[in-house]
Amino acid sequence: MSKHGLVEFDAVLAIARLGSFRAAALELGLSTTALSNLIGKLERGLGIRLFNRTTRSVSLTDAGQGFVNQIGPAIRTLHDALEAARAHQETPSGTLRINAFATGAREILQPLLLDFLRRYPQVHIDLVTEGRIVDIVEAGFDLGLRSADLVPTDMIAVPVGPPRSFAVVATPAYFDAHGEPRVPPDLLHHACLRIRLPNGALHRWQFEKDGQPVQIDVQGPITLDEASLTRSAVLDHVGIGYFMESDVRADIQAGRLRRVLEGWTPPLAPLCLYYPSRRNHSAAFKALIDMARGPTDRTALVRSSPSPSNVGNSLI
Repeated sequence: MSKHGLVEFDAVLAIARLGSFRAAALELGLSTTALSNLIGKLERGLGIRLFNRTTRSVSLTDAGQGFVNQIGPAIRTLHDALEAARAHQETPSGTLRINAFATGAREILQPLLLDFLRRYPQVHIDLVTEGRIVDIVEAGFDLGLRSADLVPTDMIAVPVGPPRSFAVVATPAYFDAHGEPRVPPDLLHHACLRIRLPNGALHRWQFEKDGQPVQIDVQGPITLDEASLTRSAVLDHVGIGYFMESDVRADIQAGRLRRVLEGWTPPLAPLCLYYPSRRNHSAAFKALIDMARGPTDRTALVRSSPSPSNVGNSLI
């Protein structure tokens, strides 16, 4: 549910941002019918129509656009003020919304987030995964999770998680039948599982050795856009896959998959939880950040804007 009694205004902003009553209802924890009734009541009270609604689309009217432009900053200010008041409570509670890319979410789910929930059972975490980088303030998130080199300008970043790297793997049976690649260009003679990025582009496998980067446009029998599907195909001996090492670590340790070209996959930038540098945060927020920093309080980083050449690293 939307918090602090601002549900009507939060509802208008959510529909305008998402372009859908259904998506906004899910975000707000309402039924679509309840949300529609809420907006209808507000429109009747204002004496204007805020949205043009058809069976296929939702768009703001001119009056609705003006309304959204005016209330948006004010509602954010009210939420900030209410959060500041709630920040004085001693027991962490309430909801924390985190935006992350899927691989990063898998990396911190068990060691950080689930442990945090066990420690603070009155807190609810709403974790949203997507490939594109969003403005977490505009989209209503408390925190974002990205590779350190992709954290937006002026955000405070807290490194989390173990060291990260890519891993090139296949089953022992595949390598026994086809041989192992010794250098990245050898991959051009193997069946490789191609990766489609969230923006629709095909990912070129990235390698580096002695400071020299190499990109290989691999070929293979199938293109996939989700790591778990790629893992299933590789385990079925279809070919060689390119993963975040954390996604296949257990398979490598169990001998189900064999890693190659390890010398060509150096460590990547660490994952970071990041957030805007406003002062007032809830007790739940502060508790998660303290837990992320660990027993030794590391100085938070302020990062620069992401460079386009690094975006692919964060989306796999």
